[in-house]
Amino acid sequence: MKTKFTKEFKIGLAAIISLTMLYLGVNYLKGINLFKPANYYYVKCTNVKDLTISSPVFVDGFKVGLVRAMVYDYNTIGDITVEISLEKGMRINKGSYILVEKTLLSGSEMHLQLNKYVSEYLPAGSTIEGRLGDDVMAAVEKNLLPQIAQILPRIDSLLQGLQAVVANPAITESLNHIERTTYSLEQSSRQLNRMLNGDMPLILSDVKTITGDLAETSSRLKSLDLETTIRTTNQMLGNLQLTTQKLNSKDNSLGLLLNDTLLYRNLINTTDNASNLLLDLKQNPKRYVHFSIF
Repeated sequence: MKTKFTKEFKIGLAAIISLTMLYLGVNYLKGINLFKPANYYYVKCTNVKDLTISSPVFVDGFKVGLVRAMVYDYNTIGDITVEISLEKGMRINKGSYILVEKTLLSGSEMHLQLNKYVSEYLPAGSTIEGRLGDDVMAAVEKNLLPQIAQILPRIDSLLQGLQAVVANPAITESLNHIERTTYSLEQSSRQLNRMLNGDMPLILSDVKTITGDLAETSSRLKSLDLETTIRTTNQMLGNLQLTTQKLNSKDNSLGLLLNDTLLYRNLINTTDNASNLLLDLKQNPKRYVHFSIF
């Protein structure tokens, strides 16, 4: 027999399924996985500034859980209970505590500080001490802002000095000089480019011709018998040196003529006597020549 469901039953079933999916989806968006096994602990805090549901719980910078709920005890002032869920394998040593630390962008976080010197662990459902960590903004306001306040007058003086430097006419003149220098460099670069494009091919052609002539000259020099020429030149220099030595010595006639002054005087005297004899011969020929007809 076929079972028939009424319209009301179908609507109720659809509503239950929709609510279940909505609940699971909202928790999923919060980072809560209902199907993942977890251990639950409670943290006693006096201040949960900027801490929200699904805020992360870290151990040494590693995320191990989330904030599930927060309950304020109206009977005791300043007593807030925070329920956290941690991964199943996460165990908390006795004497550990949790810091609530504010961040610049993501509100507050909980950081679990484990007591690594104790080997006993808290059972699931135990209560952990909560402490308020250093506020980043408070630290900035306390430490950084006074330094900024001290720096601001110096920055103001620096800006005034910079403004005075910028307004100095010498700066404008220097910039004008730089502009003119840049323009001159540009013109020189253009002239250099024109010279390179116009004259360089001719210069390279001449260099190529000179290189060819040098190569030809080098080839001709290689073909010459330089060794024989040098040997002949050395022989000529040796003969010239030997001739010079003989001319400087007195063991030959030419050397005596060049170096013996007595021989030079005798030759001078002989020349003078011959000259006197010729003169006397011209003046008194009868002394030397006799003509007889019979």
